[in-house]
Amino acid sequence: MGIDTGPSRSPAAGEDSPPHRYTGALAANIERRWQDRWEKESIFSAPDQHDRGSEKFFLLDMFPYPSGAGLHVGHPLGYIGSDVLGRYLRMKQRNVLHAMGYDAFGLPAEQHAVQTRRHPRTTTAANIARYRAQMRRLGLAHDSRRSITTSDPDYYRWTQWIFLKIFNSWYDSDLQRARPIGDLVAEFQAGTRQPPDGRSWTDLDQVDRRRLLDGFRLAYVSDAPVNWCPGLGTVLANEEVTAEGRSERGNHPVFRRRLRQWMMRITAYADRLADDLDRLDWPEPIKLMQRNWIGRSEGVRIRFPVSHEAARTTAATAAVDVFTTRPDTLFGATLLVLAPEHPLVEGLTVDAWPDGTDRRWTNGAPTPTRAIASYLTRTSQKSELDRQTSALKTGVFTGSWATNPGTGQPIPIFVADYVLMGYGTGAIMAVPGQDQRDWDLASALGLPIVRTVDPPSDWHGEAYAGEGAAIGSANDQVSLNGLGVADAKTVITDWLVASRSGEPEVQYKLRDWLFSRQHYWGEPIPIVWDEDGPVPVPETDLPVLLPEIDDYTPRSYDAGDIDALPEPPLSRAKDWVTVTLDLGEGPRTYRRETNTMPQWAGSCWYYLRYLDPDNSHRFVEPSLERYWLGPNPRQPNDPGGVDLYVGGVEHAVLHLLYARFWHKVLFDLGQVTSQEPFRRLFNQGYVQAHAYTDPRGAYVPAEEVTEHADGTFRWRDTEVSRTYGKMGKSLRNVVTPDRMCDLYGADTFRLYEMSAGPLDASRPWSTRDVIGSHRFLQRLWRLHINEHTGDIRVTDAAPDPDTMRRLHATILGVDADLQALRTNTAIAKIIELNNHLTKIYGSTGPPRAVAEPLVLLLAPLCPHQAEELWARLGHASSLAREPFPTADPRWLTKDTVDYLVQVNGKLRAHLSMPPNSDADVVHSAALAIDNVNAALEGRQPRRVIHVPDRLINIVT
Repeated sequence: MGIDTGPSRSPAAGEDSPPHRYTGALAANIERRWQDRWEKESIFSAPDQHDRGSEKFFLLDMFPYPSGAGLHVGHPLGYIGSDVLGRYLRMKQRNVLHAMGYDAFGLPAEQHAVQTRRHPRTTTAANIARYRAQMRRLGLAHDSRRSITTSDPDYYRWTQWIFLKIFNSWYDSDLQRARPIGDLVAEFQAGTRQPPDGRSWTDLDQVDRRRLLDGFRLAYVSDAPVNWCPGLGTVLANEEVTAEGRSERGNHPVFRRRLRQWMMRITAYADRLADDLDRLDWPEPIKLMQRNWIGRSEGVRIRFPVSHEAARTTAATAAVDVFTTRPDTLFGATLLVLAPEHPLVEGLTVDAWPDGTDRRWTNGAPTPTRAIASYLTRTSQKSELDRQTSALKTGVFTGSWATNPGTGQPIPIFVADYVLMGYGTGAIMAVPGQDQRDWDLASALGLPIVRTVDPPSDWHGEAYAGEGAAIGSANDQVSLNGLGVADAKTVITDWLVASRSGEPEVQYKLRDWLFSRQHYWGEPIPIVWDEDGPVPVPETDLPVLLPEIDDYTPRSYDAGDIDALPEPPLSRAKDWVTVTLDLGEGPRTYRRETNTMPQWAGSCWYYLRYLDPDNSHRFVEPSLERYWLGPNPRQPNDPGGVDLYVGGVEHAVLHLLYARFWHKVLFDLGQVTSQEPFRRLFNQGYVQAHAYTDPRGAYVPAEEVTEHADGTFRWRDTEVSRTYGKMGKSLRNVVTPDRMCDLYGADTFRLYEMSAGPLDASRPWSTRDVIGSHRFLQRLWRLHINEHTGDIRVTDAAPDPDTMRRLHATILGVDADLQALRTNTAIAKIIELNNHLTKIYGSTGPPRAVAEPLVLLLAPLCPHQAEELWARLGHASSLAREPFPTADPRWLTKDTVDYLVQVNGKLRAHLSMPPNSDADVVHSAALAIDNVNAALEGRQPRRVIHVPDRLINIVT
C-alpha cells in the first residue's frame, strides 16, 4: 500500500484474546473516562500569580488555522511534544500555563465559504469544534478556560484596540521608542520640535496639522507597490504568491502595482528587532533568517543630478538618490537603473527619444512613453523572485540623463526589472565592471564597462566583485587609485559628504508592513474617513463589528485586468459603511474603512489573551502579564516573554517578526513589562510520507495505491510514480490521528510520534511501525494487569539490588531527557526498564517499589494508561501533579565495573572489579585469567595500559 493504514481492526483483539488485554477498544474506553475526569475536575487549569507555591512556566504552541480537513498525523507532532513537557513540568511542581486557541480569520475560510455558500463564521465554528474534539482525544492537557478564537468579537475588540494604540503612536528616533502621538503634539506646540517642512505648528491649519501627524504615525496610509490579483479581486501578501507570479489559491496571475493601502512602520524598529535577537534563546538558523530579512546594510546615499532638459516634472529634474554599500565604485557607474515601481519613472520618461539614442535602448517602441508603459506591464506579471533570478537582463531607456558626481559625465537613466523597490531607494548606480547583473545589462545595451577595482592577474571572468586596488577612480578633487576597498570607501564617503553629493546611511531590506486586505473575513479596521483623511474610532465604540452581508465574495475581474481597482466586500454593506458619529465636534457623517486586517493581526498578540481571556476591561491585567511574561530578575538581560514557544520553521520570519514588532510597541507604551514575546523557541520537525503522481503529474490518493510484486505502484489500473514529501492535502498523502486512535488508542499514537526520532527532526510516517509502540504498551500493561481477570499483579516484595540500580539510572536519564525534549531517548530508556522487569518479574508481578515509579515515568508520554494503572495501584487522585520520581544517589553507584582485558590490543576477557580498584590489583587479576595467559604464550608484559574502571591492555 502507498500509505500503510494498518489492520482493519485493533491488533490482538481477536476472539481468543483475553478479556482484559490492552487493545484499541480497551484503550479508547480508558482514554474517554480519563479525559472526562480531567475536564470535570479542571485538572489542567493553571492558577494565576496569586498562587506562589510553585514556579510558573508559560508553554505555548503556535495555534492552528482550523481548516475543514481537520488534523492529520503531522499536525500533532509539536502539540504532543509540548504536552509531554507540560505534563512533566507539572509533576516537577511547576505552575504550567498551556492553552490552545484558533487563528480563525483569513482568506482560506473566506474562499471555502464562497465555494460552499456557507458563511465563514459557520464553517469556522464547525472546523474549530472538530479540532477541539481531535485534540481532546489525543489527551492534550490544555487549560480549556483560556481558549480564544481570533474571529470572536470579544477577542478582536482588543486586536482593534491595539491597532488604535499603534495608530496613535509615533517613533521617537532620539529616544528609540514609540510614544503617544499626543506627546508629539505637545512638542510641536511648545516649539521643542519643528515640523520637517520648516513651518511652525502655529502656522498650520487644522487640516495641515492632521496631515503632519499622519506622516509620523506607526500605522499610516500610503501608496505602496502591492501584489494585485484581479482574478481573486484582492491584494495578496508575498507569501500568498508563487515563484511563478501566480496566486497560491486558484493559480491566477498576480501583478505588481501601486495602490493606496494601510501600512505599519515596522522599519522604525529594524535595529531593535535585529539587535534583540541576541537576547533570545532561539535556534541560530531562525535568528539568521530574521537578520537576513531585516537586512541591515551600511552604505552611502548618493545624489545623481538629472541633467536632461526633457524631464517632465520639477521633482524629477532635481536628482535621483541611490543607496550603495560600494561607494568606492562610483567612478565605474555608467548608467542609473530604476525599479519599474519607482515613483520618478513617470516624471523621467520623456515624450520623444533624444537625438542619437541607441536603438538597442528603445525596445523597438516609437517613444519612451510607449516603451516604458509596455515594459511596466510585462514586469507587473513577474514575481520578484523571477525578476531577480532571470538570466536575461532587460531594460528600457527613459530618455533622461543624470550626472555622475564622481566623473561629471552624463549617464543614461534606465528602467530594469531586476531592480526592486523593496531595497534601498529603488534605484541603483549600475557599475558593470563590479556587478554581473549590471554587466549583463550593459553588454546587451552596448553601454560602457569601466573597472574600478583591479582584478587578480588570473581573473578570466566578467564582472569582478572581490578585493583589490582601486583603478580609474580619480578626479581633480579626490583619488582612490591604489587604495584597498575599505580605505577607498572611507575616502570617497568623506568626499561625497564634503561636496554635498551624498551622506552615510544605514538601509534595510525590511519594508513597512502592508496591512490592508480586501477580504470580508477579517478584523474591521477601526477607522472612519472624513474629507481630510482617517479618523480613529473611539475606544468606547469597540469592537467595530463585522457586518452581516449576503455576498462576501471579493469582486473579481478578468485575470489580465491590471487596471481594475479592488472592491472590498465590506464596501457593499452600505448601511454599515456610512455612519454618523459625534467625535467631539457634534454629529457628523463618516465613511468606514472597508479594508480588513491581515490574518497576521490576530496572531500577533494571542499569547497575551491566554493570560486573561475573560477580561472585558483590559486586554490583559498588568499583574498577570508581569507574573507570566515579565523578565526574570535572576537572569541578567532577560527580555521576558513566553518560556517556551513550539512551532514550525515556516513561521520563522513573518509571524515571529510581526509579533515581536507589536509587542515592542506595547512595551514602549507601558502596556507590558516584557520586551519580547517569546524568550525561547523550539521548531519541531515535519512528518513525511510517500506520495504518488499519475502520468500527468497529478497527485492521487495515497491510501488507494497498491504495490505490486514487480515493484511498481498502481492506482485504479494506472501505474503511478512514488515520491516523498511533507504530509498534507496538496500531496494527497494524509493519514488522520482519528484512524490511529480507533485502531490503537491515543497513547499508542502519542508514543509512536514521540519515539520516531528527535522532536526537532523530520521523520517518515509508517503505520506498520505504530504497532510496535502498541505492543510495548501491551507488555507494560500485561506486566501490571492480569489479562484474564483484570486484577493488579503488583506485589509488596522488595526489588533486587540490580533492579533498583536500573530503576534509578532510568529515572535519572528520563528526567534529563524530558526536560530537554528528547522524548525518543526517554522512551528507549523506559522500554529497556520494562523489558528488564518483564524478564525478572514477568511470572510473579513487579514489586510496587518499582511499578509505581515506572508508571510515573510513563505518565507524561502516555497519560491515559498511566492514570489507569495509577488508579488500579490504589491511588484515588490523578497523577497529573504527583511528584516526578527522583533518582536516589545510593543506587547510582555500582558494586563492580566491567574491565575489557586486551593483549596487544585484542580483546581476550572481561574482568569484574570494585570501582576505583588499585591499578596493581587490577593488573594481577587480569594476569590470572586463563585466556590472558594463553594469549601471552609465556611472554613477559613489556608494559600495561590501564584506563581506570574501563580497560587493561597488556603489551608484550
